[in-house]
Amino acid sequence: MDDESRIVKLVSKEGDVHEVPLSIAKMSILVSTTVEEDDEDDDDDDVREIPLANVKNEVLVKIIDFCTHYKQEPMTAISTPLKSSKVENLVQEWYSDFCKVDQKLLFELVTAANFMDIKPLLDLTCLAVAVLIKGRSANELRAMFNISNDLTPEEEAVANS
Repeated sequence: MDDESRIVKLVSKEGDVHEVPLSIAKMSILVSTTVEEDDEDDDDDDVREIPLANVKNEVLVKIIDFCTHYKQEPMTAISTPLKSSKVENLVQEWYSDFCKVDQKLLFELVTAANFMDIKPLLDLTCLAVAVLIKGRSANELRAMFNISNDLTPEEEAVANS
């Protein structure tokens, strides 16, 4: 059976199950490796269930959406150094719109893309974070990433000079 017709079930942290064509799910190296190891262990063509305990359902839905679209229209490569500080000037419109989510969801997408090993999604979400933090002050970044300032006023003065 080919990857187009095979189905894999991706299970979110909350237990929600998403049936996805294997050809799309295999954009994740984690899923691809898991399926290949399972195929070596047995000969049946049963639908494989893959638990993704680190991925919330809301995030998994976005990831499936990304991978499905990517198979139809691959994202143009992100060239570095960045030629613009706007995501919409660096990738196609669909991908730019994909990144227009709240900051918490964007960070969860970065984490999930890294966990699931989906390079194009990791590249895109890291680009969106880079654009988000560009030009921000240290205090703004501390607030954004919930980092406490443990520098004394004297140490901060030295760091800022």
